[in-house]
Amino acid sequence: MRADLSAGITPVSTRVMNLSHLLTDIARRHPDAPGFIWDDRVWSWSQMEARAAAFAEALIERFGVQKGDRILVQSANNNQMFEAMFGCWRAGCVWVPANFRQTPQDVAFLAQSSQARGLLVGAEFADHARACAPVLDFTISIGASEFAEDYEALIAPYLGRARPAVGVQRDDPCWFFFTSGTTGRPKAAVLTHGQMGFVITNHLCDLMPGTGADWGTPDASLVVAPLSHGAGIHQLAQVAHGVPSILPAGAKLDPAEVWALVEKHRVTNMFTVPTIVKLLVEHPAVDAHDHSSLRYVIYAGAPMYRADQITALEKLGPVLVQYFGLGEVTGNITVLPPVHHSSGEMKLGTCGFARTGMQVQVQREDGSECDPLETGEICATGPAVFAGYFNNPEANAKSFRDGWFLTGDLGHMDDEGFVYLTGRASDMYISGGSNIYPREIEEKILLHPAISEVAVLGVPNRKWGEVGMAVCVCAQPVEAAALLAWLADKMARYKLPQHVVFWDEMPKSAYGKITKKMIRAELTARGQVPPE
Repeated sequence: MRADLSAGITPVSTRVMNLSHLLTDIARRHPDAPGFIWDDRVWSWSQMEARAAAFAEALIERFGVQKGDRILVQSANNNQMFEAMFGCWRAGCVWVPANFRQTPQDVAFLAQSSQARGLLVGAEFADHARACAPVLDFTISIGASEFAEDYEALIAPYLGRARPAVGVQRDDPCWFFFTSGTTGRPKAAVLTHGQMGFVITNHLCDLMPGTGADWGTPDASLVVAPLSHGAGIHQLAQVAHGVPSILPAGAKLDPAEVWALVEKHRVTNMFTVPTIVKLLVEHPAVDAHDHSSLRYVIYAGAPMYRADQITALEKLGPVLVQYFGLGEVTGNITVLPPVHHSSGEMKLGTCGFARTGMQVQVQREDGSECDPLETGEICATGPAVFAGYFNNPEANAKSFRDGWFLTGDLGHMDDEGFVYLTGRASDMYISGGSNIYPREIEEKILLHPAISEVAVLGVPNRKWGEVGMAVCVCAQPVEAAALLAWLADKMARYKLPQHVVFWDEMPKSAYGKITKKMIRAELTARGQVPPE
């Protein structure tokens, strides 16, 4: 009698590599090679490994962390933040990075919803530390502060000590990647050690093949985006192949510094968003420095105007790589390699084809597959899909159907499997690579005593891709400038609308709902759509 395997088979083991081993392994193979460069300071792979191991010791011995404990992180880019990630995993903890531009109240919500035990926070974010403190067991400051012990002082007694990394299973959480989805309220997408092992392999395979000293190429990677999100995933792939990460000295993006660093360190790859690519290639410094070392300029987070692609190709050569993917799939949905960016090969408007090992499908509302060029919802399945949202069964139920992850993005696929984004199932818009959720902004605006109704939507903008526009109905007179000034300290700056208009009443559907489609139509009819 033959065994029935239709229901699968139970594996003998689901143990996988603890992600901290990426650093351990490369430090063993290239101990003295540079791993992280920040201004004139250089940390070798062995130094990074020793510091990460010391942080793990401090977490376990000083704070008694256990496997599965969450560590919230509120920090701008720095070496401590990057190495601490590996120490966190080594101790079996879950890395929970916040967008450092968020308000103290926003980050306090993340602390509460993730059920974090500890906070690693930059000394400049004292208000954030205070806001989070009531729900935490401990806080660690990056830099001297009055509210917590300094990271450097904390790890100093443990340097030279290292215990084996905590054993992990394939589905053990390693990262809470906060994403707001369609609700506007941040949700923790649970990334696991097994999933992330695939993601890193896929990044190296599809985005930057042949990268790393062991593959015969002297690579270097420049960090031009926050390590808390997509750039952090990108730099993980660099660690896996022994590629040093170069961090600009200044906290704010300086194109002249970027191009100087590309020339100085012979940078071969960088990850960023389309607006930053545009800013970099239009700056005079691009012509003043040698950037011939660049092989992969990877961008994601928003579509890129074709005119901007052409400008970048003319300045940099055939080095552009685009990918499409949400935090829930850790960027692993589609890829558009350099060869498909050339003017002769480019399929206008496409975000590429399915990533290796992933299946992408455009589906109708009933879950059936759309015909070629038929618009539907873009769905994905494969090893890069996250484990689900933490402590949020309702969101999980809405985000999966028959094992497919539903992205909430609308699009179509051509006969060759190239995907085209044509819209969004939600009202979310993307500004400078950041997802903006109108409901959150609308709720804040409605707290103003003069505002009775409001609708916020994204409008095209050449610099940022899209920016916010608030359409308001007033209960009493208020100036646009006064409204924005009142709103300024109530949300992160990048979320603030750039345009405000006032109407006597909102157009509403037969059901009395304010719909964005009707708002857009009315803006056009009134001639109030701002120029790009």
